[in-house]
Amino acid sequence: MPGTPETPHAARKVSDAPSPRRLLSTEKVYEGRIWDVVSDSFQLSDSGDALTRDYIDHPGAVAVLPMNEAGEILLLKQYRHPVGMDLWEIPAGLLDVEGEEFVTGAARELAEEADLAAGTWNVLADFFNSPGSSSEAIRIYLARDLTEVPHHERHERTDEEAEIEFHWIALDDAVAAVLEGKLHNPSAVVGILAAAAARADGFAGLRPADAPWPAHPSQR
Repeated sequence: MPGTPETPHAARKVSDAPSPRRLLSTEKVYEGRIWDVVSDSFQLSDSGDALTRDYIDHPGAVAVLPMNEAGEILLLKQYRHPVGMDLWEIPAGLLDVEGEEFVTGAARELAEEADLAAGTWNVLADFFNSPGSSSEAIRIYLARDLTEVPHHERHERTDEEAEIEFHWIALDDAVAAVLEGKLHNPSAVVGILAAAAARADGFAGLRPADAPWPAHPSQR
């Protein structure tokens, strides 16, 4: 019946899936310092017309939602030049180290940006940042059982990262900030709302840190 909500069992059938199409040509049209822009020509079907799409060829990224024993999460304030704003974010970074495991990259970013290490890791959410214009896939981890990185081992932050400010906030307050339109960073927004949903069963339903990530470009 139209408008009838899906049952939980039926909702589990909704899952994104690979959809290979006939690639006619691919060309790198711009080579950047961090990512490139490519132009692909392809067909939706064997008899269909050729279509051309330009997009950012991105190595992917990981983000981390750190949560302390009180259930508070850590947000970082950082300047983002393309939007000209100081954004409250969560630790995140590119998967640009060849052969590095995803969760290892996340642990590296947590240490470099927040001076923290975590004893418990779970996958919180996977998403594409802007699938109409970029291949960027992001995995967000929930990091708990936190400890501080010793001062002599801490990463020296430079450029925009040198201005990072820290703020611990209750998860419910962070959710309210998202819904009030006060937070805009996609990893923070997705991570906060996912953590609020996962808290209902004490985070027992979250995937392990080494869960497969078939949507990442390196896995397709």
